[in-house]
Amino acid sequence: MSTAGGPRRVTMTPAGRRVLEAAERLFYERGIHAVGVDLIADEAGVTKKTLYDRFGSKEQIVVEYLADRDDRWRAFLAQHLDAAQPASAARVLAVFDASRAWSAQHSPKGCSMVNAHAEISDPAHPAYAIITGQKQWMLALFTDLAGDISPDGAEHLGRTLMLLHEGALVAHGLNILPDAIRHAREQAQVLLATTGDSAAKR
Repeated sequence: MSTAGGPRRVTMTPAGRRVLEAAERLFYERGIHAVGVDLIADEAGVTKKTLYDRFGSKEQIVVEYLADRDDRWRAFLAQHLDAAQPASAARVLAVFDASRAWSAQHSPKGCSMVNAHAEISDPAHPAYAIITGQKQWMLALFTDLAGDISPDGAEHLGRTLMLLHEGALVAHGLNILPDAIRHAREQAQVLLATTGDSAAKR
């Protein structure tokens, strides 16, 4: 994620990377507000002074945590999109496949951005732009893919796909129905087939 026009990022040292790895685990498992810098430093095996020397504040650690997750998610998703068939419908479904695989490996408690937004709702917080920016990026991706399927209805289709995707992430995190992301993928597939047929008849 670029620093230009976005939150400030820090250059990672080995000690900084250990702090970030500990913070990621703790923030995701326990919540951002529930985790203090003393615990992060202890888990990372560094002094609190080292932590502050590397990051300056807990807010900056939160920025790095979310930005790093977003960077890794985008790279993970890019691999799935590159491996998908070139047809836009297949690429849309690849997004759901990537989310399902990512959630199984990295997000058993739901989307880290959604979870963070439950604790960070102040636009002035430096991490807020990362949270909302990631979701805006996902909406733009769905809308772009939808444009090849239904040029006249790309915005509407993109929003619908986004809602299916985000709803599935929330349902996955709450564990209120089995394999929510797979179910959302199936509904997206039906939607894409219907939309594609309608567009072909115009």
